[in-house]
Amino acid sequence: MKRRQLLKHLAAHGVVLAREGANHSIYRDPRTGATVPVPRHAEISDALVRRICKEIGIPPPG
Repeated sequence: MKRRQLLKHLAAHGVVLAREGANHSIYRDPRTGATVPVPRHAEISDALVRRICKEIGIPPPG
């Protein structure tokens, strides 16, 4: 999945950018306070996308 598509999916579920790390962008769900790192690769594997969504507590895209 393209990183851009994942970021749109996160935004649609209310997840916002918390800060920029050295190699990852850190996103946070303001409702639960959960945070998750998102790598800055153009392509992110489907398995990693599912894990990111699970960690933040939103349904995977699809």
